[in-house]
Amino acid sequence: MIRVLAKFLLCAWVAAGSSLAQAAHAYAQFGDIKYPPGFSHFDYVNPDAPKGGEIVLVPPTRISNFDKYNPFTLKGTAPPGLGSLLFETLLTGTLDEPTTAYGLLAEDVTVAPDRRSATFRLNPKARFHNGDPVLAADVKHSFDTLMSKEAAPQFRVYFGDIAGATVLGERTVRFDFRHDSAELPLLVGTALPVFSRKWGEVDGQRKPFDQVILDTPIGSGPYRIGRVNFGRDITYVRDPEYWARDLNVRRGMFNFDRITYKVYADDKVRLEAFKAGEFDFIQAFVAKEWAREYKGRKFDSGELVKRELPHGNAGDFQGFLFNIRREKFQDVRVREAIGLAMDFEWMNRQLFYNAYTRVRGYFVASDFEARDMPTPEELALLEPLRAHLPEAVFTQPVPLPPRTDTPGGLRANLRRAKALLEEAGWTYRDGALRDRQGREFTIEFLDNQGSMARVVTPMMQNLEKLGIRSTYKVVDFALLQKRMDVFDFDIISVRIVGSEAPGAELVARFGSEAADTEGSSNLIGIKSPAVDALLRKVVAARTRDELVPALRALDRVLRHGHYTIPAWYASTFRVAYRGGRFVLPPVIPRYYSPEGWALSTWWADPRNR
Repeated sequence: MIRVLAKFLLCAWVAAGSSLAQAAHAYAQFGDIKYPPGFSHFDYVNPDAPKGGEIVLVPPTRISNFDKYNPFTLKGTAPPGLGSLLFETLLTGTLDEPTTAYGLLAEDVTVAPDRRSATFRLNPKARFHNGDPVLAADVKHSFDTLMSKEAAPQFRVYFGDIAGATVLGERTVRFDFRHDSAELPLLVGTALPVFSRKWGEVDGQRKPFDQVILDTPIGSGPYRIGRVNFGRDITYVRDPEYWARDLNVRRGMFNFDRITYKVYADDKVRLEAFKAGEFDFIQAFVAKEWAREYKGRKFDSGELVKRELPHGNAGDFQGFLFNIRREKFQDVRVREAIGLAMDFEWMNRQLFYNAYTRVRGYFVASDFEARDMPTPEELALLEPLRAHLPEAVFTQPVPLPPRTDTPGGLRANLRRAKALLEEAGWTYRDGALRDRQGREFTIEFLDNQGSMARVVTPMMQNLEKLGIRSTYKVVDFALLQKRMDVFDFDIISVRIVGSEAPGAELVARFGSEAADTEGSSNLIGIKSPAVDALLRKVVAARTRDELVPALRALDRVLRHGHYTIPAWYASTFRVAYRGGRFVLPPVIPRYYSPEGWALSTWWADPRNR
């Protein structure tokens, strides 16, 4: 899920339909639609941006190689950028509205009055890269394929509330839903990648989808696959015949003739390669590197540009996730105790140059964060679930991460942790923390970036004071992904991109069904009737006034479960790029990712190509 669906969700700000059964050029889940029918272009682009030139960058994710062209199957790793540059969706979101989407492959959408179905009429100009028109049968084929056992299993969870797709005409397709929802009508519009029925065909016979590995994808996006150094780098070439090049939702966008991704296995090597001019654009995630390594003559001269970009995104969640499928992590007291061993205030001061703010809950820096005691609106949702919830949810403030800049400091936190572990049946004897059967408590921190060692090591030292023996293991990303897919880990560090309207993706992240689905994003393994009930309320919310208390109640329940060790987030994006090579639009959008903004709206300076 992190590898596949996040690519689409990052670029597809989920929207939902109107309560009226009428065709429209756009739909908003909450609030007004900014751009009227027949609008010329989005405000944050230059509609006259010249085409040409090239940008070379590195993936912002943790991949260290790639071995397939199919991003929708479980095994293997697809190249960076392939999902967003080659495949398109029925609708597309914008970077200045968090919950509104406009027609792309579909020129309009009709939502039934009961919100139990949505009908899309395809744009007759839409074409795949092989020249074939995009038809309703292709849309249905894409949905049915992703819901089959040949695709990655998380799709069946993510689209689980969509009952099916029906072809009504050559360019008309209807999706039926298992229940009414303000989100589902356009979830399928913005998150379902559409590909040709001919992808994977050999001599007229279609291969099983999980055997479509190196077959060139047949999508409808603005780029095609160009030169490939397999596993190391890939170049995408702008399609001069791109069907949507003059469409209002694409005008002034995707201006580079070539987009190349280079893959590096080592973070240090990647940074030095940037300084040496091997690629043009990088996003920095390590505060120490940003402060100490992004400097020197080339930055002073302007050959390299270093910027912190503001944004209005909800904060990303970052933290260490427990795998509660492991018996040793199933007691909430154990999880809370381990969380007390993190000294964030010391790390922020000594390691991060005070660049970060501590994550409190699952919906960082948004209206959806739970506050203090439950509100009346939250209680109305929580009371029917009382039998499945600890009393503390109703009687105590929402838990906050432990602090060490207090009179007792870290020592008081570790004393509290020791008491919690003893209550859970873990005591120190024979040189280690052991359970009643004498089994030693051990933890493996699994990661693919050695740079995390400086974060994990102080935690490991604090855990040792509790008698917990911990190790930090660095593996290649492909092995890490494989172990994540089958939930073979103790604790891992994960960053989840924030959303202005969380919805169906939460079912895949926290729902009981996903807990047993290999490859799902329910890495924690949560199986809770209360969480499932609140997720249903979230997905069914028709107004923001319904969504806010449902998400706050969910945040409250999850935080009382101590399923994670909250880490930190930054309020700006840290990026660096080669100066003089690019022209940036005058308007920085409100909701964006740096990579997506650069690829879709920047252009090459004609004077320095």
